[in-house]
Amino acid sequence: MLEIHVDLWVDPICPYAWMTSRWLSEVERVRPVVARFHVMSLSVLNESREDLPERYRRLLDVGWGPVRVAIAVEEQYGPDALRSFYDALGTRLHPCGRDFDQELCLEALSEVSLPASLANAAQSTEFDRAVRASHHAGMDPVGDEVGTPVIHAPGTDGETVAFFGPVVIPAPKGESAGRLWDGVLLVAGTDGFFELKRSRTREPIFD
Repeated sequence: MLEIHVDLWVDPICPYAWMTSRWLSEVERVRPVVARFHVMSLSVLNESREDLPERYRRLLDVGWGPVRVAIAVEEQYGPDALRSFYDALGTRLHPCGRDFDQELCLEALSEVSLPASLANAAQSTEFDRAVRASHHAGMDPVGDEVGTPVIHAPGTDGETVAFFGPVVIPAPKGESAGRLWDGVLLVAGTDGFFELKRSRTREPIFD
């Protein structure tokens, strides 16, 4: 059976993207799917908005650090290293409930055997152009009314299908993850299908 290559765009600070990434990792175990992780930025997405709560605006200010380091990892060590770093960083940010800072970043880099010097990217604008390029590569095909996560997958006609989500709490495991993938791919690949949504009634469940 041919492998299906799927591209996932995430911002490390987003707990819902984290849940989707855990689900997609489960899908890889039960379907012929190979996921490639990419960087998008909630800070870039929201930078022109003036109606944001102050607490969320502070989060977006902090959010530049993780995406800068993540894109530096990808540029210097490739997509596999980016995924490993995202896993290590996300585990600390989400299940462990820690805030992003230099110490946390250094821990995540050390866990995946990447140089500590990469942490310096968090406070530098050197990689901002690359962050924006990666962000727009993922987000532009979906539109401007979505956030993270975003997935690009092959459609039934061979064209790439880009969509927001799924946002799922908690992340399904095993064959349940596979069935959700089958359904998501079916609706996303249906000509003229645009939206299926309901209000979230739960906070992220990290298990």
